[in-house]
Amino acid sequence: MHTLAIIKPDAVGGGKTGKILAHLEEAGFVIRAAKLMRLSQAEAEAFYEVHRERPFYRSLVAFMTSGPCLPMILERDDAVNHLRTVIGATDPAEAAEGTVRRLHAENKERNAIHASDSPENAQREVAFFFPESDVRRLWGATVR
Repeated sequence: MHTLAIIKPDAVGGGKTGKILAHLEEAGFVIRAAKLMRLSQAEAEAFYEVHRERPFYRSLVAFMTSGPCLPMILERDDAVNHLRTVIGATDPAEAAEGTVRRLHAENKERNAIHASDSPENAQREVAFFFPESDVRRLWGATVR
């Protein structure tokens, strides 16, 4: 099973990318694709469209366009649920000891990593960042 994770601008800018990648691999994930990029305003607005009516939408878009991020496709059994457990609660103060957010996040907004919250959203989010042609070139097959 596959899911999408994004190492966010705070973690990339803070030099935490390698530690987070190591944490994910130690948790049994295989990185199937990754690309360092800086989201445009339009890309961030489209990706977080589901949150458009929420009060944090504008600040989330501003944060996600503030610097480079690292979207990636991760693979392992029960990928979506396992990743949510490995990264911890959105607020690092509430995240379990040893989780990515407890170890590397600054606060609830600058929380180091995004993870898909359902298999359906994982499929949509993977497709947003990784066209099937790119994935096929890497692996010779689809990861959807």
